[in-house]
Amino acid sequence: MNALSLKKGSSRKSAYNLKNTTGDTIETHTLAVLVDNEAGVLARVIGLFSGRGYNIDSLTVAEINHEDNQSRITIVTTGTPSVIVQIKAQLARMVAVHDVHDLTVEGPSVERELAMIKVVSKGDNRVEALRTSEIFRASVVDTTLESFVFELTGTPEKIDAFVELMTPLGLVDVARTGVAAISRGL
Repeated sequence: MNALSLKKGSSRKSAYNLKNTTGDTIETHTLAVLVDNEAGVLARVIGLFSGRGYNIDSLTVAEINHEDNQSRITIVTTGTPSVIVQIKAQLARMVAVHDVHDLTVEGPSVERELAMIKVVSKGDNRVEALRTSEIFRASVVDTTLESFVFELTGTPEKIDAFVELMTPLGLVDVARTGVAAISRGL
């Protein structure tokens, strides 16, 4: 059989077999990382991701304990299960990191994101934008005769849905905070 006449994926030994043989699927995980609040810690955490080619979908950082000088970094990342395990292990080995929690696997958690969405429209589109904002419980935080700025808090999926509905109504800008997450219960 001529090698050029092989069909894609026709043989396990074929160079044209591009199927994922490991069966690992790409998963999204939310990690909560407790770190020292000092200069350069965030850069080292980000460097871990960029140096190894891992992607960060969302990143939020805030000081949570002023007395102990600690901050919480919430990272939403994607990868195969083995990549997620590797990310958690490498984060845990960093000197400034006190604790790493994978909120996706440790039990139920609450995730929220804040977004501000600017819509420029007139007439029926303006009225429809207001109606839609009421359905999503978005607040109008700024208005002019031609535009609105809506504030919306919710899951990333809720914000994505709102942005999708606002696009044909005159969406011009979106600012999102990234996911803040915390485990439920004790």
